[in-house]
Parts: sequence; structure tokens; C-alpha cells
Amino acid sequence: MSDTTNPLGLSTISSVPSEGLVPVGKRTSLLSYLSSLWDRRHFIIAESRAKMSGSTRKNLLGYGWMFLNPLLSVLAFWFIFGFILNSSRGIDNFIGYLVIGVFFFQFTGKSMTGGTGSIRAGASMIKGFQFPRAALPISTVVRNFLDFIPSIAVMIILIVLIPPAEVITWRIVLVIPVIVLQTIFNVGLACLLARIGHKVPDLVNLMSILSRFWLYGSGVFFSIEDRLASHPTVLAAMEFNPMHAYLTLTRNALLYGVDSPVWMWIVGTIWAFGMLIAGFLFFWRGEESYGRL
Repeated sequence: MSDTTNPLGLSTISSVPSEGLVPVGKRTSLLSYLSSLWDRRHFIIAESRAKMSGSTRKNLLGYGWMFLNPLLSVLAFWFIFGFILNSSRGIDNFIGYLVIGVFFFQFTGKSMTGGTGSIRAGASMIKGFQFPRAALPISTVVRNFLDFIPSIAVMIILIVLIPPAEVITWRIVLVIPVIVLQTIFNVGLACLLARIGHKVPDLVNLMSILSRFWLYGSGVFFSIEDRLASHPTVLAAMEFNPMHAYLTLTRNALLYGVDSPVWMWIVGTIWAFGMLIAGFLFFWRGEESYGRL
């Protein structure tokens, strides 16, 4: 670009070629969008850590609530469902069963509610910076993942120490692919709900109710196989619930030390990658609308 002089002696600036330029906020090709998202991976991780530390800094116990919150939830559910309603009958090591259910479900539940409001929560960033908006729901999942990792250690310690103590077998390594599948599923779910939450703001207020229904339908504190044995059609449908699959895979590997059926691994894998592809593509197609808040 160079200056030119017009007949009146005034200098002007030559125009910039518009080739290759795109309007701000315009949806790019999927490949370019993924490349741009990958280039901002450090920003996503840093933003997730900042929000995680910022939320704990406001509390007296700080990071302690990352462990206390699920532990108190386990205690409350044990008192209501194990002690009062006696839903523990027929379940070996109900405490361990409950610990795994609560810890793992909260990972997805928080990703679901956080992802739903991620676009509106990041309105100031959207107006001030140009970046792929999928970074916002993904950042929500990353933040919850960082919260989840320390709680896994607490979960394993509880399972080993609380009677009846379980003997940890080599199958504990199978918990890693379960966590990977569940995290992939959470990313797709957060992206899907982020676009819907942007269109329907009231959905954020309904998430806690919807999450509670999902909690009861995932076998977190009772065995759906025992409760629904007389309703085989309903039981078959419930067994294809992604959270039921992830919880059962984890309990078999960590709590009971037995092999899970192959079909359950297939169900968990299909849900993970199917939700990721559908949720991400659905979010990407609405990219141009997220700046209009």
C-alpha cells in the first residue's frame, strides 16, 4: 500500500484489495474454523483456568469445595436413597456405587448447564474480539474437566477406604477411555446446547430441572436393571442412555473389577462421537448469529 497524490496536491491512500478478506463474524469454512479453533487452544485452556481459580478464590475454603461439593452430594443422596428409601438393596457396595454415580454425573451436568449459557455469558468477549465462538462452550467443558480430575483421585481413595473396601484390579486403566469418551460427549453436548441457549435464553433456567430428570434416569443412586426388570421395553431404552453407559463402564472397571459387555463400549463410543459431530456442526452453522446479542 502506497500514498498517491491527486491533481489538487492532496495525498490519498490506495485501496486495499478485498480478496481473501471476510466480514467480521462471518462463518468460515469448516476446515478454516477448526484450524482457527486449534490455534486458540492455549487461550481456551488459560481462560478455563482463570475462571476456575476465580470462582474458588471467592470462597473461604477455595479449592476445597471441588472435593466437598460432590462429597456432600453423596452424603445427601445416601441419606435419602440409601438410608430412608432403601434403594441400596441388591447393590454391592452402595457407597462406592453412589460415589461414582455422583462424581461422574456432575461432570456432565455442569458441562450441560454451563454450555447452555456460555454464549450469553461470553457476550463481552464476542463483542470485543474476533475468535471462533465454539471456544466458549469448549472452555466450559475444559474448566469442568480440570475440576473433575482431582475429584477422581478422591473418588478412588473413598472406594478403597470406605467399607466394604474394594480390591483395585488392572481394569482401573479402563476408566481413562471412559473419561475420554465422556469428555468428547460433553463437548458435543455443550456446543449443541450453546446455540439453543443463545436462541432460547429461558433454557438456562430449565437446565437444572432437565438435569435432575436425567440424573434420576441414569441409575446414579439405584439400579435401573432391578427397578425396571418388569418393564423390558423401558429398560432397553434406558440402557442406551449415554450416562448410564459411562457410569456402568466405570463401575465395572473400578468398583467390581469385571469386564463390561462390548455392546456397552460401542454405545458409549457412538454417543461420544455422534454428539461431538452433530453438536459441533450445529453450533458452527449458527456462527454468524452469535454476535447479535
